[in-house]
Amino acid sequence: MKTLRDNVWQRCGISWIWDAQALSQVTKVDEVYSLRQFLQSVGRWSEDLPSNKGNTLVVAGLDACLDLLIPEEAEQWLESVIKPAILSFQYYYQGDGALVFWLPSCHGRIKANPASDVITWHCGHPHNQKTLDFGRILWGEASEYPQEIMLTDGTKSAGLFHKRIS
Repeated sequence: MKTLRDNVWQRCGISWIWDAQALSQVTKVDEVYSLRQFLQSVGRWSEDLPSNKGNTLVVAGLDACLDLLIPEEAEQWLESVIKPAILSFQYYYQGDGALVFWLPSCHGRIKANPASDVITWHCGHPHNQKTLDFGRILWGEASEYPQEIMLTDGTKSAGLFHKRIS
C-alpha cells in the first residue's frame, strides 16, 4: 500500500482516521458531525464545510453503527446508505472538500492485505470472527487504491485516504 506523507487528505477526498493527533489537525470537537447529521445533509450540502477553514467535514459514529449490525446487514447498509452518501458529497464538492470519518480505536480493525491491497473491516463482538470487504463495498476496488496516512513523524498510521471513489 502506498503511503501519504502530506496533508492533502485534509483538503480533498475521503479519509478514515483513527489517530487523535490527525483529528486535531482538521477539526474541533464542536465541529464534528454525527453520522445522523451527515446522512441528513445528503442532497442539502452547505457551501462551507464546518472544519479546517471550510475545507473539511468530519463525521463520527460509523464504527458504532457497524458494531450494532450483524455483518450481512452492515455490508448491505454500507452499500445502500453510506456509499451513496459519500458519492453525493464527492459529487457536490467536486474535489474541493475533504470528508473524514473519525474511527477512534479502530486502527486494528481496518486491515490491508499487503499482497493484494484488499481492505477489510474486522467486526466487533459478538461477530469478531467475521470481516467486511470494506474496500470492495466502499470504493469498488477502484484502480487507485487508498493510501495510508502517515503523520510527520512517520512512525504510525493515522488512517486511510482515497482521493475519489467510484
